[in-house]
Amino acid sequence: MNNNRITQLFGIEYPIIQAGMIWCAGWELASAVSNAGGLGIIGAGSMYPDILRDHIRKCKHATNKPFAVNVPLLYPNVEEIMQIIIEEKVKVVFTSAGNPKTWTAHLKSHGIVVVHVIANTKFALKCEEAGVDAIVAEGFEAGGHNGREETTTLVLIPTIRKATSLPLIAAGGIADGTAMLAAFALGAEGVQMGTRFVASEESSAHIHFKEKVIHSQEGDTVLSLKQLTPVRLIKNKFFEQIAEAEQRGAGVEELKSILGRARAKRGMFEGDMDEGELEIGQISAFVRDIKPAARIVQDVWNEFKAASIRLSELNIS
Repeated sequence: MNNNRITQLFGIEYPIIQAGMIWCAGWELASAVSNAGGLGIIGAGSMYPDILRDHIRKCKHATNKPFAVNVPLLYPNVEEIMQIIIEEKVKVVFTSAGNPKTWTAHLKSHGIVVVHVIANTKFALKCEEAGVDAIVAEGFEAGGHNGREETTTLVLIPTIRKATSLPLIAAGGIADGTAMLAAFALGAEGVQMGTRFVASEESSAHIHFKEKVIHSQEGDTVLSLKQLTPVRLIKNKFFEQIAEAEQRGAGVEELKSILGRARAKRGMFEGDMDEGELEIGQISAFVRDIKPAARIVQDVWNEFKAASIRLSELNIS
């Protein structure tokens, strides 16, 4: 795709981007996706600064192709994390969960390509003002932290495309090439996939979590904790505790107490399927296998091309 702005911006072969999921996106996965022609991302949200530096260095050793780091701006140690990214000469940074104006100019002054994740038009316009190089528009279907508006990908992508001329990456509910083609028809120029890459061999997610993902059914995920930061979770014992508290009108402090610390690590990384926080997207009901990241990239690309040919052969007049 020589005329694709996303492949040109990142210097990659396919406009397929792996999301920087906490506890699932270490250097092994990022380098595997990048080596396969997509853009791999290290998820800094679950890493202490020294751990992040180690993952960046290992990723550099494992691939000579572009990769990125995702930084949720609401997490602690952001200043130190950004300094490490600059010192290690990371070329692409995805920021999320915060104001794009906070770090964009500083990162770009060091020659870093900046992409920001948004879920509404207001923040898409803030991204334009901040000077970001591209945006990820993430729909309600997505796993992990989510937009409060609950706008689905099918509605969000054309709305954002109409609002801004920035290069646009679609996320939320995308796990194969047919969904990728649909996103392109709506105005996207690339796709970002999280759930599909959680269920990969190189993902750092616990095998219990990977198995939980590929055996999930429709309706098994719910957007929860809207009083704190909305997050899409697989239903389990922990989720039921939260749901019960919310139904009886529990306040922010009680919900924070139930959530406690390291819930996501406990579930996604350590494999506690009962008491852990299990962040995943609705498309988990579609994902049915665990396979190498390189095969995921190639399969999605082949499906995208095949679906494009099928559409071009339709007699529509």
